[in-house]
Amino acid sequence: RPLLVGPRGQIVGNGGVVALILDEARQHRALGTAAPPPVALMAQAVGQAAGDDTAARTLTARMGQLLLMLLTMILAGMLLSNLIEEKSNKVIEVLAAAVPVDAIFIGKLMAMLAMSLTGIAIWGGTAGLVVFTLAPQAAAALPPPAVGWPAFLLLGTGYFILCYLLLGALFLGIGAQASTVREVQTLSMPVTMAQMGVVALASSAVGKAGGALAITAMVFPWSSPFAMIAGAAQSAALWPHALAMLWQAAWVALIIRVAAGRFRKSVLKSGGPRRRLFRRAR
Repeated sequence: RPLLVGPRGQIVGNGGVVALILDEARQHRALGTAAPPPVALMAQAVGQAAGDDTAARTLTARMGQLLLMLLTMILAGMLLSNLIEEKSNKVIEVLAAAVPVDAIFIGKLMAMLAMSLTGIAIWGGTAGLVVFTLAPQAAAALPPPAVGWPAFLLLGTGYFILCYLLLGALFLGIGAQASTVREVQTLSMPVTMAQMGVVALASSAVGKAGGALAITAMVFPWSSPFAMIAGAAQSAALWPHALAMLWQAAWVALIIRVAAGRFRKSVLKSGGPRRRLFRRAR
């Protein structure tokens, strides 16, 4: 009597197939007929199933969104305290007397962005070296994005810069309206909570390419970097990223323009009435 030996799960799963093969062999023996010729099978090996690949890229997309959120929320907030310090010692007013306010805001954004990128390069490089040295299998197990790792890292850097500029320009505008740290905290809290909602919107759009939710997340300026970095992990198309970066850069310019105008009206308005009075006297 045939005996099937193996793990219980495989015996249960394959026992029926083995029984059918044995039954057919016994029938051929009883009838005295020859066994049918073997069937030639076409084989095509794949690395993994399509469903597994999609799930892995979804994980990469969410990890990219999380990293982008942490970096921008931590680093962009430094602009607020920096601007308040300069306003308290009148440095910003002295600069505004000689340089356009738009140029001051752009200079502050670029300087803080350069500091942030330097810190990320140092600490990120150190963390990457430690991971690749101590746990190379963990780094190799990370699911690859659809555009490939080089393009994904390049796009991630670009979206971090644009997301930092979008959020930093907004924080500069808030800092321009506040005169104390308490006012900054009061004004920045709603913006921070709204930013968390924006990240939630982009995260809920992962895996829903072409849907209304995904399009909304890509078009809205503050959620666009998070939605597009997730899209880079799931789709190999590169042209949408060029359009998204141009769209986000246009919003950065618009926010800086509006924030500079508000700053002129709220902080530099002390000299306006006297100049108008002087003109009337002339």
